[in-house]
Amino acid sequence: MTMSVIELATISIVDGAESKFETAAAQAVPLFRTASGCRSMCLKRSVETGSYVLLVGWDSIEAHVAFRQTDGFAKWRALVGSLFAAPPIVEHLETIVEGF
Repeated sequence: MTMSVIELATISIVDGAESKFETAAAQAVPLFRTASGCRSMCLKRSVETGSYVLLVGWDSIEAHVAFRQTDGFAKWRALVGSLFAAPPIVEHLETIVEGF
């Protein structure tokens, strides 16, 4: 059975590179849209801390792991990797209760 999961990546960006990161993330949307097993991609920014949260919907954890071996992932990291202040903290979430 295929379980859908959300990849939650908490990302800190080097000071002053926020605009560049946001532009690069927008350019990366097609890389996620065409990735096998990818259902959605959304980037949010914390109002309080300025850190970012990348939310990517995957058919399974395996689909996310497979993406990490593709040219699309390499291109994503080439766009944004130099802007990371620290390696992203990545978790996988499964829905337990969906309210509304």
